Amino acid sequence: MSKLRKILAPVLYPISLLYAFVMYIRNRLYDYNIIKSNKFKIPIISVGNITVGGTGKTPHIEYLIELLKDEFNVATISRGYKRKTKGFVLANQNSTVADIGDEPRQIKQKFPEINVAVDADRTNAIKTLKKKIEDLDIVLLDDAFQHRKVDVNLSILLIDYSRPITKDFILPLGNLREQVSEKRRANMIIVTKTPQDLKPIEQRVMMNNLDLYPFQHLYFSSFDYSKMKLVFDQNTQDFEYQTFANYKILLLSGIANPKSLKEYIAQNISEDIVDLEYPDHYNFKKTDVESIIQTFNSIDSEKKIIITTEKDAMRLQKFSNIADELKSSFFYIPVKIKFLNNRTDSFNQQIIEYVRKNKKHSFLYPG
Repeated sequence: MSKLRKILAPVLYPISLLYAFVMYIRNRLYDYNIIKSNKFKIPIISVGNITVGGTGKTPHIEYLIELLKDEFNVATISRGYKRKTKGFVLANQNSTVADIGDEPRQIKQKFPEINVAVDADRTNAIKTLKKKIEDLDIVLLDDAFQHRKVDVNLSILLIDYSRPITKDFILPLGNLREQVSEKRRANMIIVTKTPQDLKPIEQRVMMNNLDLYPFQHLYFSSFDYSKMKLVFDQNTQDFEYQTFANYKILLLSGIANPKSLKEYIAQNISEDIVDLEYPDHYNFKKTDVESIIQTFNSIDSEKKIIITTEKDAMRLQKFSNIADELKSSFFYIPVKIKFLNNRTDSFNQQIIEYVRKNKKHSFLYPG
């Protein structure tokens, strides 16, 4: 808990109790079918979380896309956070962050062959996609654990290793969107951002703390960072970390939790890091870029580069009028995920078998 929250705890605590009560009633209304969820004749996988802030949803969505795209016609649906458009939008290669948001644009840039849609109303998005795409096989819902208007066939809940939900509080005192007990709705739980050398005993402790049901499958994943790419010219070759060993790094981030990226850069590229942090999903303005360049120029070294995240790169690319010599200093590090304990095959098999079965027998599911 932050210092500010501790100071404001006497005020925030009763608000958290009220919010928790409202969420409890809402969930019970759905559980008892008083408020009805919409069912669809298509496999639907939701990837979401209980906590506010980054748990690694986008890399896990991208993992699922990579796993499924060669066999199935895949679509993703996000709300398109901070986009300037309204309603349903189906992305194309020319879609901007203002059109669809940073994460959907990142997905569309990486996987141009799949359908990427944004809509705050997931039910409307699924109905619209089914009308537009007759051979649609599977829908991936991004950040939809609380979106109970859709009856999700398979729900994946992500939990940040460094922010265990069992030690957190309900908003606004803490970061929980709903009670920890609601994790029971998940079929799979993935503890994300785990150290790659996490000991078995530590995994068992976390498993015991989560107190899962027998039907729930638990996995541990960690970030797997790739070679660096230029922000403003992604068609060039990837860059090895050794090229910039012991350079001075301006770390530019507008994500919820850049801690793991900073640690990775310190361990693999350089410990000489200047932080420049912005709020999550920050919409960079011209004055911000000017300030970033000014900060970069003030670093007293000829060996220096700017490193940012892939999502931030999506929001920076609109500033194409930056001088070429400066453009060549902007890099981002793509991130993928990998599973611990040699459980990649187990996870892949569970997902693929689920989609195959429910696609083949989709007539069994009511519309």
